[in-house]
Amino acid sequence: MFITFEGIDGSGKSTQIRLITEVLQKHGYSVKVLREPGSTEFSEKIREILLSKQFDIDATTELLLFNAARSHLVKHEIAPALDKGSIVLCDRFFDSTTAYQGYGRKLNIDDVTKVNHIASGGLKPDITFFLDISIPTSTKRTEDMESDRIEESGDTFFEKVRQGFLEIARQEPERLIVISSESSIDETHSKIIHVLKQKFPNLKL
Repeated sequence: MFITFEGIDGSGKSTQIRLITEVLQKHGYSVKVLREPGSTEFSEKIREILLSKQFDIDATTELLLFNAARSHLVKHEIAPALDKGSIVLCDRFFDSTTAYQGYGRKLNIDDVTKVNHIASGGLKPDITFFLDISIPTSTKRTEDMESDRIEESGDTFFEKVRQGFLEIARQEPERLIVISSESSIDETHSKIIHVLKQKFPNLKL
């Protein structure tokens, strides 16, 4: 099973992935936790370039770099783990590229989708959770963190990204589930568990 988590900064993806991992491992599942871009030495190098303020990177270059990292991650980590029967939890996948570079940077959505498909080898998450928060909440939760190049894109950009995720959810409501994470960590976790139980009744949770 392949489960991905999406959201703008401060949405709580890392926390919810940790909590779900603990629940799954408690029930005896083998769990592989990954992040995009990253989780392989090659992809982490690309991550450093993408987030560095040292480089002026245009939208098309962003698209291609994210997908180069993704292609390597799928081939070397995600696909092998799924083949072994592990549950893979990934912090971001191709929906982020569609939302950030497509809706946020205004690249052609069809072009973004094609490149995403090539890089992922056609692999699609079984379910994706979009942890939705407002821009003011994101700003408040991340105000003490040092920002990277992408995080300095501004509120207007991130609202476009947020609306992009919501549009993807409207187009694929069975796969991409919108969960408000404005409330407490425990409440958000309970909502995710509830959806997983509904969607995958054979999954022990």
